[in-house]
Amino acid sequence: MPILGSIIKKAYELRNLPLELRANQNPVLTQKKVLSKLLKKAQYTAFGEHYNFSEILKEDDLFKAFQKKVPVFDYNSMFKKWWYRSLNGEAYVSWPGRVKYFALTSGTSEASSKHIPVTSDMIRAIRKISIRQLVSTVRYDFPIEFYQKGMLMIGGSTHLHFNGTYYEGDLSGISAGNIPFWFQHFYKPGKRISKERDWSTKLEEIVKKAKDWDIGVIVGVPAWIQIMMEKIIDHYNLENIHEIWPNLSVYVHSGVSIEPYRKSLEKLFAHPIKYNESYLSSEGYIAYQSKYGLNSMKMVLDTGIFFEFVPFNEENFDSEGNIRQNPKALTIEEVEENEEYALLMTTCAGAYRYMIGDTIKFVDKKEQEIIITGRTKHFLSICGEHLSQENMNQAIKMLQDDTNVDINEFTVAGIRHGSMFAHKWFLGTTEHIDPQYARNKIDEYLNVLNDDYRTERIEAIKEVFVEVYPVQAFYDYMKLHGKEGGATKFPRVLKEKQLKQWEEFLSTYNK
Repeated sequence: MPILGSIIKKAYELRNLPLELRANQNPVLTQKKVLSKLLKKAQYTAFGEHYNFSEILKEDDLFKAFQKKVPVFDYNSMFKKWWYRSLNGEAYVSWPGRVKYFALTSGTSEASSKHIPVTSDMIRAIRKISIRQLVSTVRYDFPIEFYQKGMLMIGGSTHLHFNGTYYEGDLSGISAGNIPFWFQHFYKPGKRISKERDWSTKLEEIVKKAKDWDIGVIVGVPAWIQIMMEKIIDHYNLENIHEIWPNLSVYVHSGVSIEPYRKSLEKLFAHPIKYNESYLSSEGYIAYQSKYGLNSMKMVLDTGIFFEFVPFNEENFDSEGNIRQNPKALTIEEVEENEEYALLMTTCAGAYRYMIGDTIKFVDKKEQEIIITGRTKHFLSICGEHLSQENMNQAIKMLQDDTNVDINEFTVAGIRHGSMFAHKWFLGTTEHIDPQYARNKIDEYLNVLNDDYRTERIEAIKEVFVEVYPVQAFYDYMKLHGKEGGATKFPRVLKEKQLKQWEEFLSTYNK
């Protein structure tokens, strides 16, 4: 029995005991403690003094006092009023001290990069939750040997840009550059390759080194993980990835639903893989899959983030997904299962009642288990059909199951069609699928999945179009716009300017 693996597994088991106890704590009380701690620590910052955190802390109903005093922010309002000062090197703006790191992100909807502050407290929180997720693998009943295998993490470059005041880069690169010393033995692709900024060069280096690694876990966005494994299989003339990494057992994914990618990924494996989902945004670590077999993630309520939940409806959001003034925001105590909510976060990085743009549903309120349903601006409702990313993902999965064709990427847009409207789908695949058949089936599925769609399909959505392209077209478009590799992903919904750019690209693309 390998001694190192035995020691590591035992340590994980001992570490997991207090986590099990903590998971059963009162979520309302836990969140109250988190909010109180955040406000106490930030009360003497410029933000804390402006919104009288000291007075809020004296109130009996902390939640309501906080909501009454502090408005809801999105990125633009938070940056223009506060974070730009941190970016200029000012200390104690919205969090104690000077911000050393800024995560660059444009998500999938913005052209220009956002600068999200990443404080030392946030780095510690992310590290703590990452370890907690790693510790949860003891529930998978892996053999002792598993705990000695490498973990391949595909993310942004750890070679951050320093402008004399702060470092900036992808959050995954910032996090990987701050991994604990004891984990560096297991971490792949290692410091040298992780610093590489060019995705194609990094991919080549990973392929060259793949034969020297014994990988047990891979971590990353599905599209880029698939490309990496296909490159390795092709380079070494393999049948599947397990011929080179026989101990590969777990795939930790995040950012997008795994369902559209599952069939094509599983063709690359020789035996079943355990999928584990995590929910790490540039603003903080929100949730992770704590038990094998679940299709949901457990929210992390005790580590530096206070959450609020805004019902995703017309009362709180306009037709473009913009939040209205004074939205109704609920606490963890007030949410209901199977209702869609937009997330607000108050964090140990100096974000307050900050809308990150994601929508979620609680599938088990008692266990704080959630699923991601999409983005506030990545839904389709040009005439009231209220089509969510969850609906889209499910329709594509059903189409794949029906045709046995892997559809690796897709996106959809709402367009004018005469005096009414139409939906236009773009599918990316390496196989043949008849566009008309795909169109009929997608339309059929959505009529079953979404009552509003079925109603509007009769009245206002007069046509559904489907165009099929090589999946490489999607990757080439992302590369053209500087979104290749790392944590980037293709937007599931295209609106106006993005649709125009995409169609202009396709008009010159050589199929």
